[in-house]
Amino acid sequence: MYELNLAAHIARLRHKRKITQEELADFMGVTKASVSKWENAQSTPDLQLIVHLAAFFDVTVDELLGYEPQLSREQIRRRYAELSRDFVNLPFDEALERTRSLAHQYYSCYPFLLQLCVLYWNHFMLAETEEGRNQVLEEAVAWCTHILENCSDVGVCSDALVLKAGLDLQLGRAAETIDALEPVSDPARLAGQDGSLLIQAYQMAGKTEKAKSFVQAKQYLDLLNLVSDSVLSLVLYASEPKRCEETIRRITEVMGQFHLQQLHPNLAAQFYYQSAVFYAQNGKNKDAVNALGCFEKCVNMLLRAEKIVLHGDSYFDLLHEWIESLPLGEMAPRDRNFVGQSVQEALLHPSFEGIQTNREFQRLRSRMTEGGRNHA
Repeated sequence: MYELNLAAHIARLRHKRKITQEELADFMGVTKASVSKWENAQSTPDLQLIVHLAAFFDVTVDELLGYEPQLSREQIRRRYAELSRDFVNLPFDEALERTRSLAHQYYSCYPFLLQLCVLYWNHFMLAETEEGRNQVLEEAVAWCTHILENCSDVGVCSDALVLKAGLDLQLGRAAETIDALEPVSDPARLAGQDGSLLIQAYQMAGKTEKAKSFVQAKQYLDLLNLVSDSVLSLVLYASEPKRCEETIRRITEVMGQFHLQQLHPNLAAQFYYQSAVFYAQNGKNKDAVNALGCFEKCVNMLLRAEKIVLHGDSYFDLLHEWIESLPLGEMAPRDRNFVGQSVQEALLHPSFEGIQTNREFQRLRSRMTEGGRNHA
C-alpha cells in the first residue's frame, strides 16, 4: 500500500517559498483556481505539470508526491512473523540484513518501523559479541528517534518514547531513561485516570458492551503489570528475604486466582524463574527447585502450543477487540522456537550452582534441555 500526499506537499512547499497561489499559478501557466484545487485535493496536476512543479520547488517527483510506502496492519504482522522466524532459523547477520532492508524500504511507515525496533529488542542478544549486541540496540534507538522526529501519530510516538527509553536502559544509559520517562510516569498525574474516566463515559453514553470490554482490558493489563512489577521487586529487594518471600506468597495467590499460568504462561514463567533465583541465592534449594518446576510447566505450555498467542479466558471473555487492536494482534513478539533455545541459558544462571547436584534439578534440567532442543 502506498500513500500520496501531493496536495499537502504543494501547499507546504509553496509556503516554504513564501509565494502566493497566484504567483505559483503564473509560473506554471495555470489559473489561481487550479492551484487552489491542487492544494485542496480537488484535482491533480497532469504528469508534465508535476515534473515542472518538482523542478520549481527543487525536489524529486517522489518528494513532491509525498510517495511513502505504507504497510497495512495485517502486512505488518505478517512481515514481523516472517522476520521473527528468520532470527531463529537463519544466521543472525542474514536475519539482520533482511530486517534492515525492510526498514530502509519502509522508513516512513512508522508503525512498522516501531515493530522492527521491538523485533531488535527481542533478538539483539543473539549477536555473538557485546559490540554486535550494542550495535543492534543503537540502530533501534536511531529508528525510535526518527519516529519521534517525524511521525505525527501521537500513539506511535508515545510507544516510540517508551521503547527508546527501554533501549537506552538496556545500553546502560539510565540517566537518559529517567529524563525521558520521569515527566510522564508520575503516578499522581491526572493522565493515569484516563482509563477509568473513559469507562464511565462509555457507560453514561449507553455503550455498555464497550465499557465492559474496556474495563476487562484495563483489569487484564493491571494484572500483568502487577506480576511484572513483582518480578522487578524480587530483584530490587533481594537483600530483604522476608519481603521477597511475602511478595512471592501474595503474587502466587493472585496468579492462582486469575489462572495466570494458562492465561499468560510467558509472564508466569518469568515470575517463577525469578522466584527460583531468589530462593537459590538464599540457600532454600527445595523452594528453588519447586519454583523451577512451576517454571517448567509454563515453558511446556509455550512449547507445546500450536502457536503462542495472546488470549483471554472465561473471565476475560471480552478481550478479542482489544487484542485485535494491538500492533501485532494476538501474535507473540518472539517465535516459539526462540523460547526453546532460551531454556538452556536460563538454567545456567550462576545462582543455581548450589543445586547442580540436586537430583530433581538434574532431572528437570534434562527434561527442559531436551524439550528445548526438540522445539528449536
